[in-house]
Amino acid sequence: MSTASMRSGLGWVMGRDMALDLGTANTVVYVRGEGIVLDEPSVVAVNTKNGRVLAVGAEAKSMIGRTPSHIQAVRPLRDGVIADFDMCEEMLRFFIERVHQRRWTKPRMVIAVPSGITGVEQRAVQEAAESAGARKPTHIIEEPMAAAIGTGLQVWEPTGNMIVDVGGGTTEVAVISLGGIVSSQSIRVGGDEFDNVIAQFVKKEHSLLIGERTAEEIKIMLGSAYPLAREARAEIRGRDLVSGLPRVVSVTTEDIREGLEESITAICDAVRGTLDHTPPELAADIMEAGIMLAGGGALLRNLDQRLANDTGMPITVAPEPLLAVVRGCGHVLDNLDQR
Repeated sequence: MSTASMRSGLGWVMGRDMALDLGTANTVVYVRGEGIVLDEPSVVAVNTKNGRVLAVGAEAKSMIGRTPSHIQAVRPLRDGVIADFDMCEEMLRFFIERVHQRRWTKPRMVIAVPSGITGVEQRAVQEAAESAGARKPTHIIEEPMAAAIGTGLQVWEPTGNMIVDVGGGTTEVAVISLGGIVSSQSIRVGGDEFDNVIAQFVKKEHSLLIGERTAEEIKIMLGSAYPLAREARAEIRGRDLVSGLPRVVSVTTEDIREGLEESITAICDAVRGTLDHTPPELAADIMEAGIMLAGGGALLRNLDQRLANDTGMPITVAPEPLLAVVRGCGHVLDNLDQR
């Protein structure tokens, strides 16, 4: 084989190196040289009788709440950490094989993890990735740092940058300067918690039982963190807790906002708490530049207005908040050889 052919082959292999936003709700994969190639729900459907994986990603998510007793739709990650190691490994293997079809080469991998996880939880992520086919060592980056890089903040400059990344399982709040996290908080409140509190609110106020998918649909359709210019109303279907029969109730955006209030307050408190532990010089920078809001939770209507009202800081929502973390991971992956 000629030198040119070898270089071309090596370039192709290197191009399959991956960066992952291994999220509680979605797993997004970036491939070196290609960009974002996969964005799938972090769900695995498994046959409990023989342990066989039936589906992964969107196909598995469509089964949630609709499977017979011997089939389970499992979410391997909860609150930003691995809740089911075996299923997480299966899910990673599926995604790796889908993107990286040359099984005789192992891709290098960069994975984002919440800033508040323990060393044991971090090692579990590395082991799951390496068991699924990643080359050792798996490179780990904290989610707020990845999100800050992915949104274009000047994290290497000696100025204060503040990022609020509202994910599916956790909300990461961090102040970053000179390539390091100066102060941060990670709270286990995110999109999943929003779904749970909506389901609990509907159960308490209307004696109606709704599923995980319906709660998510209500969040997308009616969820908000601050009063809207035009409030809305919608009908939702569920099972009556008294009669056990299907029933329809009408709920408004004000109702859902009331249900979400405690979770939104927790996020605002985390932002204020992080600012409280920030050195004065960096706090002055943030006052001028404002706070960047990223993650899927940033899509909740008027969350930026609520944070601005509570903190007195200007808030900017990232252009593609769902992709901020994986874009940051991808930037780190592209520059691994320079580290």
